[in-house]
Amino acid sequence: MTAPSPTLPEARLPLPPVAEQKPAAGRLRALDGLRLIAALMVALYHYGGRDGEVSQAWGVSPRHVFPHLSTAFAYGCLGVQIFFVISGFVICMSGWGRPLRSFFASRAARLYPAYWAAIVLVTLAFALPWVAYKTVSASDTLVNLTMLQQPVGAHRVLGVCWTLWAELRFYALFALFVVLPGATRHRVILFCAVWTLMTVVTTASHLEFLRVVFMPEYSAYFIGGIGLYLIHRFGHDALAWGIVGLSFLLGQHYAVAGLWHPPNPHYFSYRSPYVIIAVLALGYAAVAAVALGKVRWANWGWLPFAGALTYPFYLVHEHLGWVVIGGLHRKLGIPSAATFALTIALMLALAWALHVCVERRLTPVLRRALDGRGSRMGN
Repeated sequence: MTAPSPTLPEARLPLPPVAEQKPAAGRLRALDGLRLIAALMVALYHYGGRDGEVSQAWGVSPRHVFPHLSTAFAYGCLGVQIFFVISGFVICMSGWGRPLRSFFASRAARLYPAYWAAIVLVTLAFALPWVAYKTVSASDTLVNLTMLQQPVGAHRVLGVCWTLWAELRFYALFALFVVLPGATRHRVILFCAVWTLMTVVTTASHLEFLRVVFMPEYSAYFIGGIGLYLIHRFGHDALAWGIVGLSFLLGQHYAVAGLWHPPNPHYFSYRSPYVIIAVLALGYAAVAAVALGKVRWANWGWLPFAGALTYPFYLVHEHLGWVVIGGLHRKLGIPSAATFALTIALMLALAWALHVCVERRLTPVLRRALDGRGSRMGN
């Protein structure tokens, strides 16, 4: 089974004729708000919805620190799936009509500056003698700077970077089969159809190579976001809604399969399959509301700023949050609820500093360098 050919004639596709049109101009500010909500969901999970290193920070399992909330916090991990839906929407929107080099430059410039800064910050923090956590080896730290540590088998500096490996594979597939030949409605629909088919084929075949390339555990969410962007760009269409509906049906299956288990006292918490499906459905519905223009009223000026904080916050909140929680709660004796709120506030403040001092300065420079505009201007 091969991926969609970029030279396949559009006329052969049995699709109703729809004019290639551009959506109304303007930033979708509500999408920025959704991104921050998804990031905060993940933070709730990392601080109070799981065991592991965060238990060392609290001095006891979060299940005992937040006996009435820890089970609810455990559903926060679904913020990642909602992130992927939003990513499918945004990448399809930003890659439409953009040359491959420009697409590559924009993605690399968006991801790497804050990521490099987070690697350095966590490595330095974990090297402090009074911090209980230890960073990875020098060699593995250097590999982490590439964002390719997982496929080469190096230890991760940032626990959340596994999602970036999924994002990179999505970017590569979308760039190769949509951006490179040129984005059209027909081509994007074909891309979604073939990727969906390869998702189920990969699951059935149990071939590791296919699993790495087509990532069936996460592909449905990216595809769902792409389908919602098609609806945003071209309006209601049975094929686009079919992409969204099928992606949700497959996505909820993979979410339940990955997050649900029978009631067992040895697990941190018990997630109901119905709640997993409901949270995922709410995520799809929220992005759909943005796609359909139902939340144009959410046009507050602070939302783009909130969206800008999302990525650096996501990168630093987990590991540095452990250090802050341990310092505030165990060393200073601040109550758990106040520690929780203060930790999130401090991580948002750090995210703001990274955005202002790193992203605003380095992202444009890196984008120009990779896009070739800097060299052309010098000629």
